[in-house]
Amino acid sequence: MPPNNDWVVADAEAGVRLDKFLAAPSRLGSRSRAAAALERRKVFLNGAEVSIAEAARLVVTGDAIRVWIDRPGSAARRERAGVSRGRLDIVYEDDSLIVVNKPAGLLSVPLERNAGVPSILDAVDEHLRSTGRRRPLPIHRIDQDTSGLVVFAKHPAAARMLKDQFKRRTAERVYLAIVYGVPQPAEGVWRDMLTWDEKALIQKATRPNDPNGVEAISEYRVLEAFASTSFIEVRLRTGRRNQIRLQARLRGHTLVGEERYTYGPPTLRPIEFHRQALHAYRLALQHPDGRRLDLEAPPPPDLHDLLTRLRRRR
Repeated sequence: MPPNNDWVVADAEAGVRLDKFLAAPSRLGSRSRAAAALERRKVFLNGAEVSIAEAARLVVTGDAIRVWIDRPGSAARRERAGVSRGRLDIVYEDDSLIVVNKPAGLLSVPLERNAGVPSILDAVDEHLRSTGRRRPLPIHRIDQDTSGLVVFAKHPAAARMLKDQFKRRTAERVYLAIVYGVPQPAEGVWRDMLTWDEKALIQKATRPNDPNGVEAISEYRVLEAFASTSFIEVRLRTGRRNQIRLQARLRGHTLVGEERYTYGPPTLRPIEFHRQALHAYRLALQHPDGRRLDLEAPPPPDLHDLLTRLRRRR
């Protein structure tokens, strides 16, 4: 790879998210390399430095993108910085826990199969280290391309108490999603038996008597209907991996931007979006000191822009 790489976005690639543009075989060659370049502050868009928090940004025709491999300065310092304190969207923090608004495109925690890909855990860890605290303890996760609220504990006692709430299903978790079609009736409950396929790394529906099956329950309601899509709220009763994405698809309401759970009958004409349109919007739980916490993170700019487009079409 040459010291610097420069590209100009052509018409055919306009509308692609920045990390996918960088991950093309003719450029950095993989999503992990693209994420690492963004994480290490080596990517410039039209002369301005961009970070991992902007991985989901859509490129437009004529954008000039440079990956500055030999950028002067301390690479080690940049590597440790992750999502810096100024860019870490902290929704709530005290001596027991920290709740952050994770951007889409960032893992919740590091994965063995994605070694080197940055995570929000790394960013929170860097923030806490600056205050002399130990490594944060993850309480739950959301998907890499899902945005929204994620909780970390600051000490083992808080972690045990918080995890127990998720296990007992007393923590309230509400998501916002944009799906194809309009669920009928306008509000209801989705119940399925699911099983995780370790080989394919996807969730699958299974028969009710499958010994490996687990129950998945979601409450949904339609917030707004458009010409061929709808804006819905989904409240989790259970918290299975990829639960909302699969349950919506099983009923013919694939999430806009979904790339994994797209099997079955074709959806309506695809709407261009760079990730699954899913956001962890609300979280309510009991603080380790006994009080109730009610936290919200508004939809990020990309979802807001998508809703604006859909409203204009209506």
